Amino acid sequence: MIVYHGSTEIVKKPDVIHSYRALDFGAGFYVTTVREQALRWARRKADILGKDRAILNCYQMSDNVDGFEIKVFDEDLLEWIDFVCGCRDGKKDYQKYDLVFGKVANDKVFRVVDMYHTGIWDKERALKEIKVYPSYDQIAFISQRAINQLLVLKSFEEV
Repeated sequence: MIVYHGSTEIVKKPDVIHSYRALDFGAGFYVTTVREQALRWARRKADILGKDRAILNCYQMSDNVDGFEIKVFDEDLLEWIDFVCGCRDGKKDYQKYDLVFGKVANDKVFRVVDMYHTGIWDKERALKEIKVYPSYDQIAFISQRAINQLLVLKSFEEV
């Protein structure tokens, strides 16, 4: 499977060390199967950091995930929303996994998660609102072993 990582750098050897904070699925190296999503993130990151270039890194991801602890969030968002809130609160439950697959809390979805997380909306209202936004995906590589065994940089381009 081809996956993408948007950055301001060419990331030949991804690692979990440079994940400076816990995101939706905890600290790790994040990729997506959606090229346009990674392009947008690369450009956004370049703007935020004041960099002159944005880079789209393209990887081949092995589908042989035997021996890895994996968490997959499908269409049922009940567990997903609590997991994302826990990770953003600094909980470490995600560390029992090597890989986490699921939706991404993009800017629109993040606002909904935030409304739920702060108690302004209950879970039912938040889940109803999330379903109206387009779907994005993300794969969080939590362990370095998963990165080393499953990801190979195939190409990169300045975008």
